[in-house]
Amino acid sequence: MNALGLYLTSVLIWGSTWLAITFQFGVVPPVVSVAYRFALAGLILLAWAGVKGLRLRFSRSEHLWMALQGSLLFGGNYVCVYLAETHVTSGLVAVAFSLLVVLNIVGSRIFFGTPLRPATVLGALLGLTGIVLVFLPEFGRDAGKGSPAFGISLSLLGALTASMGNIVAYRNHGSGLPVVQMNLFGMIYGAILVAAVAVITGQPFRFDGSVHYLLSLVYLAVFGSILAFGAFLALLGRIGADRAGYVTVAIPVVALLLSAAFEGLQWRPSLVAGILLCVGGNFAVLWKKSPPAPAGR
Repeated sequence: MNALGLYLTSVLIWGSTWLAITFQFGVVPPVVSVAYRFALAGLILLAWAGVKGLRLRFSRSEHLWMALQGSLLFGGNYVCVYLAETHVTSGLVAVAFSLLVVLNIVGSRIFFGTPLRPATVLGALLGLTGIVLVFLPEFGRDAGKGSPAFGISLSLLGALTASMGNIVAYRNHGSGLPVVQMNLFGMIYGAILVAAVAVITGQPFRFDGSVHYLLSLVYLAVFGSILAFGAFLALLGRIGADRAGYVTVAIPVVALLLSAAFEGLQWRPSLVAGILLCVGGNFAVLWKKSPPAPAGR
């Protein structure tokens, strides 16, 4: 695959996973679906690593760091996303996650001392203004799907948790942990944590054998959690982190288009203006500098 193919693969798969998550709702509690997704993805990666003969023995300290990454990036992050999408449309949650670009850089500044450029501050202001414009109409709509305020809060909390997970992943990668094994164990640890939360909160471990649930589960585990990330890493190696980071600009646009087509999201002027501000903010932040690799859905 050439660079364009890798770019489109990352954008289209990650952009569509936001909608695919909505097909998981119904019989199975959202938290349990998160556990199923990453248990499946982790086991598939484990089998692949075994076939390829990849190293699977790591120290206790390395396992603890991978567990922390998994708990944040594949655990708390996705619990917030799934629950948020029961209250607001998937496209709007994707827009909230566009703040991840800014949060990654701010986190890098706090934990690694990376200089904070004026463009980052500008991008943050544009992004926050855009988020307000995007979500403002939600407070006036009929809350038949749930609580808009709660959904928005979960979206922002999920973005913050994902950013913290990215910071830990960035640290793990810098310490020499292999990417495949790092994500393999991270997914398994994340699934275990989420399953434990489901048990503690008394959520039943039901399973939905319907076609739409099974297909969406496989799509999210294989395509959204394994293939898209693999395509992004390949793109990173081809064109560098600075240009590959622009994947994060297009993902919310794809998610919004699909949300409008399948969830009835209305293209209000405030929504369009908010999207343009968020995209502009991402461009300002990513110009000549990329944050740690983004988290897909």
